[in-house]
Amino acid sequence: MSEMLATPVTALGGARFDGLISVREKPAQGMISLRGDLSAAPIRNAATGIAGVDMPPRRAAHTEGQRGLLWMAPDELLVLCPYGEVPGAAASMSKVLQGVHALVTDVSDARAMFELRGGGLRDVLAKLTPADMSITGLPPGELRRSRLAQVPAAFWLESETSAQVICFRSVARYVFDLLKNAAQPGSAVGFH
Repeated sequence: MSEMLATPVTALGGARFDGLISVREKPAQGMISLRGDLSAAPIRNAATGIAGVDMPPRRAAHTEGQRGLLWMAPDELLVLCPYGEVPGAAASMSKVLQGVHALVTDVSDARAMFELRGGGLRDVLAKLTPADMSITGLPPGELRRSRLAQVPAAFWLESETSAQVICFRSVARYVFDLLKNAAQPGSAVGFH
């Protein structure tokens, strides 16, 4: 019988680009999709108990290191935890939510995550998304589900110089190349 890999493999093997901003594929991140009535105490407790952060308001991201809660839709949260903890965390959430109308799904291996750093974050993302990237359109801590060129993605600014992007693993190369192209030296637009 073959043994499981000790280290999870990311979509792009930790790809990195440095230009107007740095773009880095993050190491494997545990991600659990939790669907249900987000105002229900059992769902809120299950999510915050695993993530260790407060429940986010509508369209917000509350993160601390590898843990966090991302508001994805009126009935969906993305619970972040260390990759190795996902099986136990998902089982624990399912047990706590037994009898509650909810769905707990491990989506860790179906997603890729990128970290963006640098002062030109808003301009780089604005080249790719129809979302309003102004400070009032997307203040730090607010999550946006939109598109990057032709593919769906979720992103949020942790600060004016740090952002996170999540996309489907199947389009990770495309998204990385988009971000890399938008961050080419000499391509600054200076709008934001």
